[in-house]
Amino acid sequence: MPQPPDWNKYLDAGAEFVAMTRTQARKRAKELVSQGQLAQEQVQGFVDDLVDESRKRTDVLLDVVRKEIQRQVKTLGIATKEDLARLETKIAKQAKPAKTTKTTKATKAKPKSTAKKATKTTKKSAKKSAKKAASKAAAS
Repeated sequence: MPQPPDWNKYLDAGAEFVAMTRTQARKRAKELVSQGQLAQEQVQGFVDDLVDESRKRTDVLLDVVRKEIQRQVKTLGIATKEDLARLETKIAKQAKPAKTTKTTKATKAKPKSTAKKATKTTKKSAKKSAKKAASKAAAS
């Protein structure tokens, strides 16, 4: 069974390809001077060119990685910051409480306990009235 690739090797190779420091560029330039492939007067320009190209390659590689990550996130259906911001705005609009008027507050039903007490009082009054009426009818 084939072994999976060693991604660390690829990452290291990519880092060397794109992330050349000025010190590394000078070292390479001195090697070329010692081999006679580069004149001493050309070293500074060569170093500047190497570092500049390294930065450009780094930017290109970062763009490729960003685009791939965005593509993968979209494929997986993971919410982005923009998606969350839209959702928060939508929820905030829906969560605004409706304005209540004074008449609405005044016409609200009384709590059950008060209603029960009123019902009991009314029943007692009705019984007393019925007894009085019966007494008067019997007396006449």
